[in-house]
Amino acid sequence: MVEAIMNGLSGLVAGFVHLHWSNPIMFVIGGVLLYLGIKKGYEPLLLVPIGFGCILVNIPLADLMGKEGFLRTIYDAGVMTELFPLLIFIGIGAMTDFTPLLQNPMTFMLGAAGQFGIFLTLALALLLGFPQLDAVSVGIIGACDGPTAIYVTSQFAPHLLGAVSVAAYSYMSLVPLIQPPIMRMLTTRKEREIRMSNEGLKPVSKTTKILFPIVMTIAGGMIAPMGLPLIGTIMLGNLMKESGAVARLTNASQNEIANIVTLLLGISIGATMDGRMFLKGQTLIILALGFLAICLDTVCGVLFGKLMNLMSGGKFNPLIGAAGISAFPMSARVVQREGQKWNKKNHLLMHAMGANAGGQVGSVMAAAVMLSILRGMGII
Repeated sequence: MVEAIMNGLSGLVAGFVHLHWSNPIMFVIGGVLLYLGIKKGYEPLLLVPIGFGCILVNIPLADLMGKEGFLRTIYDAGVMTELFPLLIFIGIGAMTDFTPLLQNPMTFMLGAAGQFGIFLTLALALLLGFPQLDAVSVGIIGACDGPTAIYVTSQFAPHLLGAVSVAAYSYMSLVPLIQPPIMRMLTTRKEREIRMSNEGLKPVSKTTKILFPIVMTIAGGMIAPMGLPLIGTIMLGNLMKESGAVARLTNASQNEIANIVTLLLGISIGATMDGRMFLKGQTLIILALGFLAICLDTVCGVLFGKLMNLMSGGKFNPLIGAAGISAFPMSARVVQREGQKWNKKNHLLMHAMGANAGGQVGSVMAAAVMLSILRGMGII
């Protein structure tokens, strides 16, 4: 009887007995993610569930990512099937206003320039010895777009999903800290003080707004069919918004569906952060390459902005080029804030929003083009 009682009591300390050295470290990492989300307000909708999922999966013997574990069920149902990121994209499309882009189509070029960091980081990852599909997943961090990074990585390098996702969302939330020093380093005071007028921006008709997602879906799908799920879902969401005919679906996509899927997606990503797999030298390299990718995106965008300044005879503020990434509308606000530091009368927001919307489309198209090229090369 005493032996049975002792055996029963020993079960209460089994978790401590089976604690791996990596588990406490991951508890701290999960705590840091929670701190950034709760205290600092950095992407709390994702960092909070990711951080908590990280803690859950590192508690010994719970086996939450085992065959019958509830985190495994959520992960298999939504991440491995790519359902969660695609549902998120419908919500993003329903929340995105492409009007500034349509008012000034030239800013789409800035959105394209802001994706060069993806391909430069991909090349560097290959030089560092990453397998081809792993390098693609690392490079896609440069999209500065969490759902795109998750979509690509879950397909081709699921073992890197935790590191890539944490890098993508962490750096996306740190854009207000990462971009300004680069913007100041690459521009002169005179360039930063250039005032941009909103007078030349013409209204966009409802017909144009409705046709845009339809045309983009067809054109993007024909050019890069492998990326059609990404292009199609974001454009479907935008079509619902602009048509005004399905307000209930639009509202659900923006709110209930987006919120539920974000919660499940976040906790699923956290569930991939098992300390035994996560705490490797490779993870640190991925985090470093992800940071470099975001920096290169900003560099390429600002340099292209300087080219547009040259072509316009000094009338274009190159700071706007920094908004050509997918962190919408965060990056546009960074440009507006930075521009007003140097000229209180400067209002760059609408121009930056155009570049930022172009970056939203550009990141999806960059991933689509990359996947289609890989299919053409027979790699996937």
